[in-house]
Amino acid sequence: MAEIIQSDGTWTFDGEMLRIVPGGDKGVSLLRKSLGEITVPVEALASISYEPGKKKRRLRLRIRAGADPLTQVAGGKWDDASDPYQLTVRGDRGGVAEYLVDSVRQAMVLEEVPSGPSDRYLMPGPALPATASAGDGSATFDGETVRLDWNWKTEEAKASFGANVLPLEDILAVEWQPSQGWENGHLRFTVRGATTKAPPKHDPNAVDLYGFRKDPLMVLVAAAVQARLPHPSASEGSGVVSAAVEEPAATSFTKALAPAEGQGSAPGGEPAEDHDALLRRLRELGELHRDGILTVEEFAAAKQAVLRRM
Repeated sequence: MAEIIQSDGTWTFDGEMLRIVPGGDKGVSLLRKSLGEITVPVEALASISYEPGKKKRRLRLRIRAGADPLTQVAGGKWDDASDPYQLTVRGDRGGVAEYLVDSVRQAMVLEEVPSGPSDRYLMPGPALPATASAGDGSATFDGETVRLDWNWKTEEAKASFGANVLPLEDILAVEWQPSQGWENGHLRFTVRGATTKAPPKHDPNAVDLYGFRKDPLMVLVAAAVQARLPHPSASEGSGVVSAAVEEPAATSFTKALAPAEGQGSAPGGEPAEDHDALLRRLRELGELHRDGILTVEEFAAAKQAVLRRM
């Protein structure tokens, strides 16, 4: 067994699993403390390294793509302090850190861990229930439903919807974006039937984040949901468009603007329309996009549908 104990946390490797426990030091981030203990199987690892430096020395894990719902939804967008797969190491413990690295690498070779992405989650994600309160609301996931509640900072129009309860089967995707500079972040759920996205401060399926201390905790809710959605590899190579990326041209807006049936047929079997009518449709699409009725994706898909008939 290889183990390193630091004020930042403890990493223990038993030959099959790397157990990560956050430290109790006041400098340890709220996200890592809230996440708690993580157990990483060898087959979920892409690499491990010890990075010595003059001011800071650290151990760093890289998880295989698709193996961990937390890193899947975080997408590397958290800062170093919040990254649970880093450990700050004192200078006099460098030898211990290198021994742990060698032990894990040897196990990865013996287990013949693939270098490519995983086609299934090898880690369970955050424990349930997952809950966080930040920005203009709070989010709670119990394994079956997500509940979004609003606070006094919520825009009036959005708060008028009341608490929003989203069954897991209606959730197509989840997105977490931390605040960056003057840009707000968000936790957003893509929900079946809600094709047009409003800005997070107006979207009843999103929590708007302002960049305060508890904002990063929203990634734990996102990861708990992500762990129970179809794996990202499910639709890859199948030739089938998944529900989460369903063609936006099928929305009521684009259907209304598509060429009507029964107008004759072009040589390729497409309905024939005169050039002026198609130009009018393009102008209508542009106006709907400028007015915020069509999203960028919906506008692009509908525009292409019209251009194919010109």
